[in-house]
Amino acid sequence: MKKFIYIIAILAITFASCTKDFEEINTNQNSPVSVQPSLLLRQVIYDYGEQMSYEGFAAGNLLSQHYALLDFNLFDRHDLKSPQLGGNPWPIFFTNLRDNEIILKKSRETPAFAVYEGPSLILKAYMAAALTDIFGDVPYFEAFNGVDGTVTPKYDLQEDIYQKEKGILDNLDKGIAAIKAYKAAIPLEGDILFNGDLNAWVRFANSLKIKYLMRISGKVDVSNQLQTIFTAGNYIKNNSENATFDFTNTAPNNFRFAQLRDGDFTNFVMSETAEEIFADLDDNRVTTFYQPFKNSNSNEYNGLINGINASTTTPSPNDYSLVGTIFREDTSTLDANFMTAWETSFLLAEAAQKGLISTNVETLYNNAVTLAFEYWNTNLPAIYLAGNANLNAVGKTPLEQIITQKWIANTINGYESWIEFRRTGFPALKNVAASLNNGLIPVRMPYPADAAALNAENYKVAETATNGNSLDVKVWWNE
Repeated sequence: MKKFIYIIAILAITFASCTKDFEEINTNQNSPVSVQPSLLLRQVIYDYGEQMSYEGFAAGNLLSQHYALLDFNLFDRHDLKSPQLGGNPWPIFFTNLRDNEIILKKSRETPAFAVYEGPSLILKAYMAAALTDIFGDVPYFEAFNGVDGTVTPKYDLQEDIYQKEKGILDNLDKGIAAIKAYKAAIPLEGDILFNGDLNAWVRFANSLKIKYLMRISGKVDVSNQLQTIFTAGNYIKNNSENATFDFTNTAPNNFRFAQLRDGDFTNFVMSETAEEIFADLDDNRVTTFYQPFKNSNSNEYNGLINGINASTTTPSPNDYSLVGTIFREDTSTLDANFMTAWETSFLLAEAAQKGLISTNVETLYNNAVTLAFEYWNTNLPAIYLAGNANLNAVGKTPLEQIITQKWIANTINGYESWIEFRRTGFPALKNVAASLNNGLIPVRMPYPADAAALNAENYKVAETATNGNSLDVKVWWNE
């Protein structure tokens, strides 16, 4: 018996010595379990901005017909379930919304991080709006917080994501309120949009409110809210106030499109839609966004119809205008574009044209065009706004002029151009040559295969609501 007691004592001592420093010994000191909000904020802004700039250019610009593809062009033919060089933004949204949720949680749990609450709410609204505008109903209220919540969130209705508590518009209001209520001296760090300027975040949020109120204006009376924001005047008004960050001229922080191999780069050419728009307006920004085609005799520009059947047609890149040199040779002038003064002004011009705010439409429109030329480092010709670009040009409607000018300026944000085309019908896009979507221009992106595999039960509900994950079922604000 005594021997048995000794054995137990020895085992107890041995176990205690083995477990005394167990947590410390078995923790990887080079892999922190908690990230500072400043580092995570920088990461979210950069990763989202960099990836969506590339996505918007490589895929969004095909949907909006800024460019066309010569080959490997299933996506350009509207087989959107077969992403190629781009066309799968779903994981970009969910990764960055998840990381942003960590910032938001830390800001509310730790007083020293309270300064991050407002910006993280504003970023959540911004990214969630793009997600739902592209896909429609998506996991939202139960999403982005799998550790403390569910990893199989339900799909929420778009109208709820926009309008309910903790939704897009509510988060913008709460973000502004959190910034205004913040009185401590700890600065906002990791902010590559505004370098810690909280007033700039408020302007950003108000410009986003203008944008999202206009987006749902066909379903909801937003006139009072728009007029209040416009009268207060605290939104992005000048390009110096834009919500952007700069790309560099060399890897790894240059525009990712410039990193494509030469064969992929030369696969993108000017679209026939773009050729006609720039020619009609005699718009000298054509030299910024495109190059004269190599076989031209006098620096001419030539566009290709979107969605050719590449298996039966083999056009030469020498016969069509390639992407402008700023997107490959020198990307230091490019920005990751979250929100700008010209977009805000175009939105307000549309609001005025529709009678949602009281002000002069043409003044806002002309200012927006001027800001857009300035943004793209192109001189605005003195006669430009007196010609076919005039708000009241013969044969054009003011809304068509406003949205077409926004389409031109959104060249690096092609998804935005496609969203605005779906909302307004402008500019008029062409039927693609060899459509794989029954000749219809898609009005939503399909949910990716991963969504069905990882969240099957909730996916089935969304799949049914979109007629089998169809590209042709309109989102709520577009019905």
